[in-house]
Amino acid sequence: MNEIVSGEIVELQVKSQESSKWILSNGEIEVPLNSSEAPEELQEGDSIKVFLFKDRRGNLSATSELPHITKGTYGWARVLKMDEREGAIVDIGSSREVIVKGFDLPQLKELWPKPGDHLYMTLRTDFHGDLFGRLATEEKVAEAFVEAPETVANKNLKGRAYRLLPVGSFFITVPEGYRMFVHHTEQMAEPRLGEDVEIRVIGVKEDGSLNGSMLPRKQERMMDDSEKLYRYLQDMGGKMPFTDKSSPDEIFEMFNLSKASFKRALGKLMKERKIEQQDGWTLIKSDTKV
Repeated sequence: MNEIVSGEIVELQVKSQESSKWILSNGEIEVPLNSSEAPEELQEGDSIKVFLFKDRRGNLSATSELPHITKGTYGWARVLKMDEREGAIVDIGSSREVIVKGFDLPQLKELWPKPGDHLYMTLRTDFHGDLFGRLATEEKVAEAFVEAPETVANKNLKGRAYRLLPVGSFFITVPEGYRMFVHHTEQMAEPRLGEDVEIRVIGVKEDGSLNGSMLPRKQERMMDDSEKLYRYLQDMGGKMPFTDKSSPDEIFEMFNLSKASFKRALGKLMKERKIEQQDGWTLIKSDTKV
C-alpha cells in the first residue's frame, strides 16, 4: 500500500471537483483540497504538489501552500503568538500553523520565546497524526552548521538562541549559519529561546564553531561606567565621598564595579575635565553644568 501521511509534501493527481473542494488521489487514498487554496488553472487529471495535515475532525487534508519545514527537514519557524498552557504557535510557511508544546520549551516561562522570535525545528506527528513542532537536537544542529572562517574573530554577529543551559547559551548565527556558544559569564542576561542578539566572536574553534560574548568591549564598558558615575554625581548634587583611593569593597557595594573599572571610569571623566578629586571627595568641576 502506497501510504501517505500528515506532515509530508507529496505529489497527487486531481481526480475530481466536488462543491468547494478538489479531490486528490495517489491511486489508493483520496485527500480533499479546498478550492480557495488551489491554483486557479487546476483541472482534473493534473498533478499537484501538496502538504498533508490532519484537519480538526482528524481527517487527512491537503494545502498547496507548501511549508519550508516538513517531517525530517529543519528550518526556522517564526513565533506568531504564545499560549500560556499550550506553548508557541509558529509559522512554517504554509496555511497550516503548528504548535511547539510547552513541555518542549524552557522550564522558566520568562525564557519562552515571544512573537517575532524564531525556533529552529522540524515537524512531528502524534499517534493521531496531528502535527506539532519539535525543536532541533544538538546532534542535528552539529550536522547542519556551517564552519566559520578565522576572519570572523572579534566581529559582531547576530545570533539566534536555539538551546539554553545553566552553563551557557547556544546560538546559530543568521544568516551565516555558524554555531556559537556563549558561556554564562559572558552574558549580561540569559536570552529567550529564539531571540536574536548581537554577539561578539571571541574564539574560533578547530571544528569551525565559535565562542562568543554578549558583554561590551572594554572601551564600551568604560564608557558605560563613566556615564553611570557621572549620573550618580549629578544626583548627589555634584559630589561623592568616593575616589580612586576608596576600598574595593566600598566601590563594589555602591556601584557594583571592580576597583579597576571604577578607576578607569574616573580617569575618563577626569581626562574629559568633567570631575576633580579633593580631600577624599570626587566633585563635578565648577565650570561644568550639573
